[in-house]
Amino acid sequence: MYMTATLHGCLLSCLSSPGAMEDTSSQKSGQSKDALGSLMPEETPANFIRVKLEEYEPTDFSTKELILKKAKEVCTCDHQTIITFFCRLFPVLDWLPRYNIKTQLLGDVVSGLLVGIVAIPQSISYSLLANQDPIYGIYTNFFCNIIYVAMATSRHNFVGSFGVLCLMIGQSVNRHLQLAGYSNDNAESSLAGNSTSSSNVTGACDRSCYAITVALSLSFLVGLYQILLGVLQLGFVAVYLSEPLLGGFVTGSSLTIITSQMKCLLGLKIPHHEGVGSFILTWVDLFRYIQNTNICDLVTSLVALAIIVPVKEINDRYKEKMKAPLPVELLVVIVATVISHYFNFEERYKSAVCGDIPTGFRKPTLPDINLFSSLAVDALPIAVIGFAMTVSLAEIFGKKHGYAVRANQEMIAIGMCNLIPSFFYCFASSAALTKTLLKESTGTQTQVSGLVTSLVLLLVLLWIAPLFYSLQTSILGVVTIANLRGGLRKFRDTPSMWRLSKLDTVVWWTTMLSSTLITTEIGLLVGVCFALLCIIFRTQRPRATLLGKVSNTEIYEDQSTYKQLSTIVNIKIFRFESSLYYANKDYFKAVLYQKTGVNPVLLAAKHQRVEAQANADTANSKSFFGTRFGCLKQAKKRAEKPPVDACPPSVDMHTLILDCGAMQFIDTGGLSVLKEMHHDYKEVGVQVLLANCNPSIRHRLREGGWAGETDSGGQLAFHSVHNAVQFAERRYHVQQEESKEKKEALPDPEDLNFQVSL
Repeated sequence: MYMTATLHGCLLSCLSSPGAMEDTSSQKSGQSKDALGSLMPEETPANFIRVKLEEYEPTDFSTKELILKKAKEVCTCDHQTIITFFCRLFPVLDWLPRYNIKTQLLGDVVSGLLVGIVAIPQSISYSLLANQDPIYGIYTNFFCNIIYVAMATSRHNFVGSFGVLCLMIGQSVNRHLQLAGYSNDNAESSLAGNSTSSSNVTGACDRSCYAITVALSLSFLVGLYQILLGVLQLGFVAVYLSEPLLGGFVTGSSLTIITSQMKCLLGLKIPHHEGVGSFILTWVDLFRYIQNTNICDLVTSLVALAIIVPVKEINDRYKEKMKAPLPVELLVVIVATVISHYFNFEERYKSAVCGDIPTGFRKPTLPDINLFSSLAVDALPIAVIGFAMTVSLAEIFGKKHGYAVRANQEMIAIGMCNLIPSFFYCFASSAALTKTLLKESTGTQTQVSGLVTSLVLLLVLLWIAPLFYSLQTSILGVVTIANLRGGLRKFRDTPSMWRLSKLDTVVWWTTMLSSTLITTEIGLLVGVCFALLCIIFRTQRPRATLLGKVSNTEIYEDQSTYKQLSTIVNIKIFRFESSLYYANKDYFKAVLYQKTGVNPVLLAAKHQRVEAQANADTANSKSFFGTRFGCLKQAKKRAEKPPVDACPPSVDMHTLILDCGAMQFIDTGGLSVLKEMHHDYKEVGVQVLLANCNPSIRHRLREGGWAGETDSGGQLAFHSVHNAVQFAERRYHVQQEESKEKKEALPDPEDLNFQVSL
């Protein structure tokens, strides 16, 4: 009996302290465990290479010192600093002294003349679109070109009246004319020299006078916004206007412009509509008053369209073979003016004509400060679209011809092109797409071609302008519509865009429809918001997949995309193709559990229920022998149950590797999810490793202690997936060896029962 009690006590002490019976193997297993805990390279086998990179010490960042340094650089005033400042503000001082007359002058002169010839009819037609007299469109193109020559870094942009901006300006002007009480009945005939006076005259200012007052005040604010954006180095704002968004906006605006010009082509006088639904209401009125169509205007419009559109298509198709495009618009305008004058279309057929166009320049004036508060909102989208078009065109041709373009300087330049001309009766402008393409295709070398274009417009301002008295407004409408072909061609590109990116196509259609059916300003806002929501949607529900290994390589790719990929036994490799942040952390967990087939929370809860049921069954089935030998049964149970660290997982994997190569950043919410996931998987015996983490993510993991205090975040974050796989396989092998050694060190429970029975 004494021997039995002594043996029983020894067994309890041995089973409760297994290390006492492992004297012969404790050092060996202890070294293996230390190797897993510290992960030192010298403890690992030759097939596993532990990569540990030493980081640079972070430099001390002091906001105060940075501000003082920048202020010192700005406030430094010496001869070289002043020269550098003016050369950067006025790039013409840098490139003009190096101008090569022999190689560059001919191309600039030819290009400038051709662009100037095309700009004459477009300046007049776009003035009507902006609800202004024709002379103001010529003023705008003249002054803007001169200023842009001095301040631009682009060699190919043409800055002047742009159809989309003129539409937005015209809408703003019309709203303010209605608020001021000016009648719109004779708006079509209220051009230069024929403006109708207001019923409630504002001083000595008639309708035309008030319209240009609103336009130049608007131009002043647009230029001010753009200059502020350039000075504050906010050129990056343009990146939020994606190509599909701009394309949809231009196409929607083109449809609105065509709608607004249809009354000119048909010679109709219909009510003017503004705001939401104006596009549909205008077409309803066009069909309602279709019986009042002016046959003369209709015929001349159809003939002009039949001539201009095919010739412009020929110019586009054979532009590489033609030395210069045929200026069909100017020719049609000249011929139409001559025919209208000699056949007296105005008197005989009641056709609307341009009327008197004055020559010379008007005395400079100041913008109306009282209008700033009501125009501040209207100026913002015009400023954004203006600098977006200017910067994008400048970068396109700068890249094509191999010279650098400074986006912020371009914004300052286009801002000055709107601010300064606002004192000289000009409305807002930007880089014009069609004339920029013409300028580049005709061999321009520098912005000297802009000076030549301004010289052509100067001749019109001084002597030629009155000759366009008999020019029909229907012809100007045809010129405007013919230049919108580029925007309308985007419909033809939508099938290929859909095959390339369905989401971008939806952005294009959303922006186009909202710009057309609502208003241009709201349409732009809707497009920007929808595009940003698409970006958020892409990051909130990104693509997630399991990876497989390419045979005989260290490459791991998507199992759902590529064939013949081998899976790693008991190891799952998960890739999340987005940054991990608060908006997608729940989706990250859901898709991870779905792809791996293991939900550690549910699995742990299931284990707890099973253990609770087993404990309840044991308590209900106690017997005499169970009470007598209770301690022995507990000892036997502990003997049969290996240590937790060496226990193989109860799922089909022992390691989960997260490929973080597509993650740019992790916020606090994402870090919390990683820590929670690491803890949950550890509870069910699954080790979580990270791979391909960039330095910022590694720093966040290290500072946040995502793996607990025993791991600082860098020990379980590997530089490659293959490195993590090698580590996981080696770790599992070492654990199996430890488990086997511990089992061999313990006596067989059956032998213990036999000895106790004795």
